[in-house]
Amino acid sequence: MADPEPFARLLVEFGQELRRAGMSVGTGDVLTYCAAVAELDPTDLLDLYWGGRASLVSRREDLVVYDRVFRRFFLDASDTLPEPLQLRMPSAAQEFAVLTVPATEPGQDGHDEQEARLGLVASAAAGLKNKSFSTCTPDELAALRRIMSRLKLTPPRRRTRRTVSAPAGRRPDPRRTVRETMRMHGEPAELFWRSRRPRARRLVLILDVSGSMADYSRNLLQFAYSARRVSTQAEVFCFGTRLTRITRELARRRVDDALDLAAKAVVDWEGGTRIGASLDTFVRVWGRRGLCRGAIVVVCSDGLDRGDPAVLASSMERLSRLSHRIVWLNPHRGESAEFTPTTLGMMAAAPYVDLVLSGHDLRSLEHFAEILPELG
Repeated sequence: MADPEPFARLLVEFGQELRRAGMSVGTGDVLTYCAAVAELDPTDLLDLYWGGRASLVSRREDLVVYDRVFRRFFLDASDTLPEPLQLRMPSAAQEFAVLTVPATEPGQDGHDEQEARLGLVASAAAGLKNKSFSTCTPDELAALRRIMSRLKLTPPRRRTRRTVSAPAGRRPDPRRTVRETMRMHGEPAELFWRSRRPRARRLVLILDVSGSMADYSRNLLQFAYSARRVSTQAEVFCFGTRLTRITRELARRRVDDALDLAAKAVVDWEGGTRIGASLDTFVRVWGRRGLCRGAIVVVCSDGLDRGDPAVLASSMERLSRLSHRIVWLNPHRGESAEFTPTTLGMMAAAPYVDLVLSGHDLRSLEHFAEILPELG
């Protein structure tokens, strides 16, 4: 992360500009603003704007003044950013200028203009979600990763053999029924029931980080981090020429720290590809321990394999017997309704795959998150 001192100095100067504009901004308010930005992203204009609006504005009539001073201080007439804020993408200023509009009361003339500008923001966000990772600029990829960090995944649930008390079920609860009958001195009590306890299925992500997946691997790793945050049952592996478990590396609060540790743990990043040998290692070492028994296994790869196709077919056959479902995310699938595998590795694995989806853009990952609860 960048040095926090320039950011703190910049926020203090912004507070002084608000005072010159007539707003009542005290030293404690500026300290609260600095503490709020420290918990957010100090290089994101949207975080700076809303953090200051929540901590520095105490009167409704100051909203227009705050908005005008913020535009003049951070964007200026030429939309050039101060030095500490130039870490963000150049389009951040235009995106901020469209999103943040002067606050208006319901029924005022600016309401229609605000809705129109918010509509432009929604349209731009939808276009970015539908843009392939391979064609995105580094700044656009950074924006997509911020959106992906808020992606919610709901693992499917399965019924276990253990039972719990329930208002209705398929099997009676004789112990509780007899106990209640004895409390009533032998008078017949109501019939109590039990049902099987639901439990979230384990989600196993196996990511291809070879050279052919360089345009997609980091974004898929971000997606795996989001899955690991919402479910403690999620397991994440990476492979190129060898298999590496990175579940512990992703168990960090900050996504940048987690991705850096994962990158250090994977020694064959952007190297060759041996899908069959890597899946064979997974089945022999981890699959037999029960890690994927009854789990949803998600393989993210383009299917380009330099190994023996027979090894890949054998590994996939054993993996299909151990797991509940196998989902393959192939970026080459794209938006095509009918996908025909063209690579030798994908052709060998296709008979054992339950569902083939695309993982080439954020929209396709959101679609997978939507149908994930239905795979149970």
